[in-house]
Amino acid sequence: MIADSLLHIENLCIYSGKGALVSDVCLTSRTGRVLGLVGESGSGKSLTCLAILNLLPFGLHRRGSIRLETKGETSDCRPGKAIAVILQNPMSCFNPIYTIRAHFRETLVAAGRSWNQESRKEVLTALSEVGFDYPRSVLDLYPFQMSGGMLQRVMIGLALMQKVQFLIADEPTTDLDMVAQAKVLALLEKLKKKKGLGILLVTHDLGVIAGIADEVAVMHHGKIIEQCSAETLFATPKNCYTRELLQAHRQLYCPAQTQNSSLGN
Repeated sequence: MIADSLLHIENLCIYSGKGALVSDVCLTSRTGRVLGLVGESGSGKSLTCLAILNLLPFGLHRRGSIRLETKGETSDCRPGKAIAVILQNPMSCFNPIYTIRAHFRETLVAAGRSWNQESRKEVLTALSEVGFDYPRSVLDLYPFQMSGGMLQRVMIGLALMQKVQFLIADEPTTDLDMVAQAKVLALLEKLKKKKGLGILLVTHDLGVIAGIADEVAVMHHGKIIEQCSAETLFATPKNCYTRELLQAHRQLYCPAQTQNSSLGN
């Protein structure tokens, strides 16, 4: 079980020569909890994730602090040591000419670990934990032989091998069909409960947030405009933009209910 830790993002700003793209973002992610980050496309969600991972594109810069607090002790947060990431298009994250075994071996070597009998057993355990019934057969597959949902689970398995405390999931279900989406979300929920993994879940889908998030931060034009528990967000949203997001979601997924509500008013 992962030790209780907090990932603090304080006064995060991202700017280019033309001005600020993200301003004064403050977030705290806890191990064993899912923090949802929602907002429309272009609101700054993915840029925030890239800044946390120190992977901003050339020409963009960041200010602010990103710290890890464990057992009362605070340290600088190093991506790859404390944080891993999964992205919305898993196929683009794998080298098509290397097997899944080669990807695991490369990940371990990059983390300063040996590829030996013990680590190979860990790989099989990780693949089993992310839902593969026959993990040994997965190792010889190439990425193009696997579905998007399978690759997303492999990415989560790679994160487990790094023994990270936090996982950033940037639109992890966007390119998946409904069945694969459900499997990935169920897996994230299981890892949160079983291993105590802290998850920053970035999405524009409020249905995903309702299903898995404990807390939610709403982003608009590069700023956090509302932050509360998931239950509070859906029951009593305070910001007008949040209410617009919820209304749009209900119109899309519950049109009859929305129409009846409007008629009642």
